[in-house]
Amino acid sequence: MVRGQLRVYLGSAPGVGKTYAMLDEGHRRAERGTDVAVGFVETHGRPNTAARLEGLEVIPRAVITYRGSEFTEMDTAALLARAPEVALVDELAHTNVPGSPREKRWQDIEVLLEAGMDVITTVNVQHLESLNDVITQITGVIQRETVPDEIVRGAEQVELVDMTAEALRRRMAHGNIYGPDKMDAALANYFRVGNLTALRELALLWLADKVDDQLERYREQHHIDGTWEARERVVVALTGGPEGDTLIRRASRVADRTKGADLLAVHVARSDGLVGADPAQLGAQRVLVESLGGTYHQVVGDDIPTALLDFARGVNATQLVLGASRRGRLAQLFSRGVGVTTTALSGPIDVHLVTHEETKRRRARTPNHAGLAWRRRVAGYALTAIGLPALTIGLAALRGDLSLATDIMLFLAAVVAVALVGGMYPALVAAVAGSMLLNFYFTPPIHKWTISAPENVLALVVFVVVGASVSIAVEVAARRSRQAAQARAEAETLSTIAGGVLRGERPLSALLEQLREAFNLTSVSLLERRPDTAPSPDQQRDPSSWQIAAAVGERPCVSPAEGDVDVTIDDTLTLALRGHPLPAADRRVVQAFAAQAAVALRQERLATQASEAGTLAEVDRLRTALLSAVSHDLRSPLASAKAAANGLRSRDVIFDEKDRDELLATVEESLDDLIHLVDNLLDMSRLQAGALGMQTQQLSVAETVAQAVRRLGPAGRRIGLDVPDDLPEMNADAALVERILVNVLDNALHHSPTATPPVITASALGDRVEIRVIDKGPGIDTADRDRVFLPFQRLGDRNTQTGVGLGLALSRGLAESMGGDLEPDDTPGGGLTMTLRLPVAHPADSVTDRAVDLDPKPVLP
Repeated sequence: MVRGQLRVYLGSAPGVGKTYAMLDEGHRRAERGTDVAVGFVETHGRPNTAARLEGLEVIPRAVITYRGSEFTEMDTAALLARAPEVALVDELAHTNVPGSPREKRWQDIEVLLEAGMDVITTVNVQHLESLNDVITQITGVIQRETVPDEIVRGAEQVELVDMTAEALRRRMAHGNIYGPDKMDAALANYFRVGNLTALRELALLWLADKVDDQLERYREQHHIDGTWEARERVVVALTGGPEGDTLIRRASRVADRTKGADLLAVHVARSDGLVGADPAQLGAQRVLVESLGGTYHQVVGDDIPTALLDFARGVNATQLVLGASRRGRLAQLFSRGVGVTTTALSGPIDVHLVTHEETKRRRARTPNHAGLAWRRRVAGYALTAIGLPALTIGLAALRGDLSLATDIMLFLAAVVAVALVGGMYPALVAAVAGSMLLNFYFTPPIHKWTISAPENVLALVVFVVVGASVSIAVEVAARRSRQAAQARAEAETLSTIAGGVLRGERPLSALLEQLREAFNLTSVSLLERRPDTAPSPDQQRDPSSWQIAAAVGERPCVSPAEGDVDVTIDDTLTLALRGHPLPAADRRVVQAFAAQAAVALRQERLATQASEAGTLAEVDRLRTALLSAVSHDLRSPLASAKAAANGLRSRDVIFDEKDRDELLATVEESLDDLIHLVDNLLDMSRLQAGALGMQTQQLSVAETVAQAVRRLGPAGRRIGLDVPDDLPEMNADAALVERILVNVLDNALHHSPTATPPVITASALGDRVEIRVIDKGPGIDTADRDRVFLPFQRLGDRNTQTGVGLGLALSRGLAESMGGDLEPDDTPGGGLTMTLRLPVAHPADSVTDRAVDLDPKPVLP
């Protein structure tokens, strides 16, 4: 069966019109004769959306019972049985009620698509998994309902439903998104202009990436290799040389000239892996690229211009930045160089050849280390000195039986043997010496240096050339073998150190320890120059000029001069190694990890600063919220009490007994409000500091609920009770449970309509007792359910009787301190259900006194 197609309407925020656009598309297709059915649409009480639903066939929802309450979800089975051509399914990221066939709605949609049904759906950008942490940072709201990006990216069509922040706020103000009871809170929090603008930009950028992926697939499917300048992309080529920083910054400036341009750095490595750039330079340059917002890439290729252009065309680059050649004029006569060749082959890609300071300097030649050990070379010379004379004596005895050609072949075999043993230089000596012996002893005229036959001259020349070629080949092979072994050892070392760093809790310490173990060092120290130290000739030896940023091992160095090896990282950091000197080849590895050590140090410091800043920000937020809330909620009861007291003291007015009692009642009520406020503040402070004592015992659920209702006074008489007497007892602190219930019930009474007061139900589920406070009020949006438990958070409610917003925050903290939790949920038909879960008491449970021990949090200022 052919899989159906998915179309997604993507929005930046609730209320932009995704569902309305989906229903519009459904009407358009129905008018063209397409069989369309609505699988699930959530109108959120918006009349315009509900009106647009008219005229479309709606599949009845499935009713699912969960914890004694009924909920409705999309009936996927009924929709499959109906089998329309197109199904309209709202809210792609929705989480189904437990007990549904599948956990997520996007999984239901996958079933419909596999059945060959086209699906049109909606989703907001804040529900995309990859943007979850970014959205949380922007809005302060944790999105718990997410959808994997690949589901949306895999859609055949993604259409952005766009609206400016100002227009969306006007739509909110007109009541087209939320009701009047939620409008002010939404405009002041989630629907701020800054939030909406940032969310809109994220949606546009995400969709731009999706379109870019579609363009790449189209180019691949149609075998289009040319560059399409749909987006500016600047590629900078890095050799690992010191000029790399200059090239990166120049390429970054080129990219910055165009809004939204991409910066990509690429290094072409040799396919044999034996000749490479300085890893320390490349590591530092990679950090620089990423700090400028670019990405670093590495490709393999022996033909550098071809590899560069293949990469540039593969990423659809528009500009390529190269450094000017450092090759001499003589070398350029024989080869045009990478820059000129790349420019000639670039086609529509603009190539920038950037001059730099290193252009004036000749490229440093890599030291040509010997491929063979000196013992083998000595053996080669010895074999030449002994073997060639012995061979000459033997062949001279057989002069009448062997031809000159045979003599030449035997001498050539001797040269090859010398090359295999001693390498190039002994073999070259053997080739020259062998040609002279052949000339003197075996080439007519014998025992003379002259040669009578021209073909013998050619034979001797060929002998020398072949002998030299074989010796050079053996030398190159030996050198490459040694380089390969060295490269493998370096790679194993880097892999071991990288693995240790990734597994360690402190990357810098793990990096230095692995480096110490890899090279068998006594200690490794990362030294930082003190900022108040003036440069001086003896600074490398002066311990007072340096401070240890990190160190491992015994007797760490306190200045670079103390180490057997010191590697300068930048102007302020130096890596000092104590133990033994290192060969030049090993220093390359140390330099690479010195650069990584600097990065790890900066990351640790940034993490520390971020943690400190987060703690300070939390304390500052609490202090600001406290001052904002308490300034009003302290002033109101104080003002009432003072006014009543002044009236009682006044001699200008004579009060009768009834008026006096009323004023005294006002004073008492105001002081009770103050006591309640101060108690909440103190308890929240004790709770966050882990110093709130409690006494857990076996409690009857029915009696505890009844006691909490009685504490509410006359208002509690409106509350409906449905608490069975045969429930198991719970293990909790009676006073704390009552306090939680009083806070929750007070909120429910405040927000419930007069005609439908809240109801308390209770049940047992496993090892938990669940007490539910159900109201039919306006409820809480999913996006605000976590924020409602934050201290001093009232979601825009400014009623003078609501307190400072500590009730629910304190209630959840108290519940968690007793091993339970307090969670909000939707009431079927509208409203909010707060569920308090507490552990069931066991026979072994007895009265226990203990202090709450919570994770440390910022204490209330």
